[in-house]
Amino acid sequence: MIEIGVDIGGTFTDIVCREGGKPLHVAKVPTSRPDPSQAVLNAIGSLCQEWGVTPEGIRRFIHGTTVATNAVIERRGPRTGLIATKGFKDILELGRQMRTSVYSVRLQPEVPSFLAPGEFRAEVPERISASGQVVTELDEAALTEAVASLVDKGVESIAICFLFSFLNPVHERRAAELIRETYPGLDVSISSEVDPTFREYERTVVTTLDAYIKPVVNTYLSDLESGLAQGGVAAKLQIMQSRGGISLAGIARQRPVRLFLSGPAAGVIGAQRMGTMENIDSIISVDIGGTSSDIALIRAGEPLIRSQGLVAGYQVRVPMVDVNAIGAGGGSMAWIDGAGGLRVGPRSAGSVPGPACYGQGGTEPTVADASIVLGYIDPNYFAGGRFQLKPELAHSVIAEKVAEPLGISVRDAALGIHRVVAAQMVEGIRLVSIRQGFDAREFTLMPLGGSGGIHICALAAELGTSRILLPQHPGVLSALGMLMAPVEHEVSMAFPTPLASANLADIQKAIAELDAQCSTLMSRETKDVDRVTVQYFADVCYIGQAHHIEVPFELRVDTLLQLREGFTQAYKRVFGHSPGTAEKIVNLRAIHRLEPETGDMGPASMKGGPDPAKGVREISVIGHGEPMAAKVFARHDLPAGAVFEGPAILEQPDSTTIVYPGWSAHVQESGNIILTKTEV
Repeated sequence: MIEIGVDIGGTFTDIVCREGGKPLHVAKVPTSRPDPSQAVLNAIGSLCQEWGVTPEGIRRFIHGTTVATNAVIERRGPRTGLIATKGFKDILELGRQMRTSVYSVRLQPEVPSFLAPGEFRAEVPERISASGQVVTELDEAALTEAVASLVDKGVESIAICFLFSFLNPVHERRAAELIRETYPGLDVSISSEVDPTFREYERTVVTTLDAYIKPVVNTYLSDLESGLAQGGVAAKLQIMQSRGGISLAGIARQRPVRLFLSGPAAGVIGAQRMGTMENIDSIISVDIGGTSSDIALIRAGEPLIRSQGLVAGYQVRVPMVDVNAIGAGGGSMAWIDGAGGLRVGPRSAGSVPGPACYGQGGTEPTVADASIVLGYIDPNYFAGGRFQLKPELAHSVIAEKVAEPLGISVRDAALGIHRVVAAQMVEGIRLVSIRQGFDAREFTLMPLGGSGGIHICALAAELGTSRILLPQHPGVLSALGMLMAPVEHEVSMAFPTPLASANLADIQKAIAELDAQCSTLMSRETKDVDRVTVQYFADVCYIGQAHHIEVPFELRVDTLLQLREGFTQAYKRVFGHSPGTAEKIVNLRAIHRLEPETGDMGPASMKGGPDPAKGVREISVIGHGEPMAAKVFARHDLPAGAVFEGPAILEQPDSTTIVYPGWSAHVQESGNIILTKTEV
């Protein structure tokens, strides 16, 4: 069975082809703009030409897409209307009245009102009470008039968010039914399906976002499915979701808001599986691409999941892998600020024109240019030799834009660029670890992405970490993670109940309803229902608090005790204490998961030999003074059991790894490599 995983990044599109019993095929190609799907279709051509893959032989095709995120960042969604309960149409504009920049001279709006500006918001008479009872019937005539007015203004998609619809969705469902009958071509999102939990502003934001990106995602996935079909690919398109599971494209279209952080989530799943392979269950993954760095924490073999995250600077209540994304990557530009200080990012050169060393017209110094100057990257072996870099351009642009203004050498300027970007990444790692109550020194670092291996030893030195796990294919681990990810469906519901008065029978009834919804979705994915596993979670907080913590539980006679003890432990870990007051359940959640039948990565394709080093190159590393000679190894020529010391360079088609002095490397049977600190 041939399986394909494709991850579109800001600079490169990563491709992994897995075929039982054969080595993995991996490749990186420039991301196509403005239509990223073209890179996916081009990848099919590469598979056929270079690896002899026949499209009709592909049985799984999984894709991670940034189209949902980009639509919000670039604000290129269609005109979107919002229909709310009478008196509540401006909730999107009012927000929570919380500001992150209270001392800024020029205050900017911190609510995503661009999703549905005032002229595209309407309200209709209807009311559901806080207990879920109908107080005022839906005024269908007013609804029809409001929708007609929005359509006349050019609205292509509509979000419906009525008060307390998470307790009783009858009015939202009827409104959606009427709209679809009258305007069948109009996309509709209702909050009771997108986010059926309390907090009116957050529910309005995520529902309006869903409506805003739905036409864009629908078009993108339809075009991609059509292109794959025309190319002879029989496999159904599956999409990576932000929580770390995959689903059919047809199901993903129903709630496209779940596609945020699709690619980074796949990288975390790949890191988790690599850790499991080596019996390492505490990992901090650092996915460094061309545009950004995505940092995540895996504890007890499971990635941390958060109930909401930032998308284009706005809080969005969508369950997603807890990834801290910062604007620092291989293509991040270095610049001198007004005070004469060296800065790096968040602007990136991307793939076009790319860093100066690409020779495509880039005129700003980048982290990749600094890596060339420091001897880390072989200009003739970038992306496996697919691209020929021009080191003279890297030297000249760093000399002109950084070294000369600061009055230092080009080498010191390049080291300075790496120091600055490493400091930014370390801060990102500390946010993910310390914020959750964990000590980064107790975790194993794992580099991902094309640039992860270049920076990983510098990050470990700064954090005090003594072990690094280098996966066999770090540069394309996000694409590989998609092939290892489970099919997953998650459904939540509001369950506002004090824990002291909660009834186990009521919880069981609610869970049965959630299970039924998950089972319906899973039945569209597979007939192998016997392999589906089920997990239950509850969002719990102390009564009077505004925020909650997710607590896992099992349906047993002591379910309520599980929730109380699990919440107390989690609260103490995050906040260092527990007030010990009364608790309440906020939401209930069911997750149905189907693991892939195989996690086989194929043979490690290691050749071996008496001395697999293919040469020596001079490099300069942070904190080690003068340049030094480093052995250069072809990563996949290293046999299992091989041991070597830094300084060293590991080269492979998808990435390069710099092993600092004071580190020892040991090649595992799997082809993964474990680096251990040998000097304090």
